[in-house]
Amino acid sequence: MTDAHINPYLHFKDQAREAMDFYRSVFGGELTMQTFAEMGMSGDASNDDRIMHAQLVTPHGLVVMGADAPDGMAYQPGSAISIALSGDDEPTLRGFYDGLADGGAVIEPLEQAPWGDYFGACVDRFGVTWMVNIGGSPT
Repeated sequence: MTDAHINPYLHFKDQAREAMDFYRSVFGGELTMQTFAEMGMSGDASNDDRIMHAQLVTPHGLVVMGADAPDGMAYQPGSAISIALSGDDEPTLRGFYDGLADGGAVIEPLEQAPWGDYFGACVDRFGVTWMVNIGGSPT
């Protein structure tokens, strides 16, 4: 069986670790975090200890994700959320990505990411930021 999920993805400026620890204290669950250095993606030593990706999976089935904006990436409070689509239904998720990007702007093309999945990000024609992650073995 294949699936697709929609999850909030929160953006922070140097507060992702603190914020995600707070959400864990509120919702419970398992929290994983990787820094830019751990993912080999810092590009600058100032980003090494910032959170590139955090994911909280709660006992109630909620999934909340988050990250710090690295130096060089614009961060504006109020635009601090993206909608993350994830799953292993490759044709469906590719179709969602293509449809959302149509008339919008591609931030990251949908292609293989350093963590092995396929990932892409775009802003739709209404200014909403979407991130798509296809797990498993997309064709």
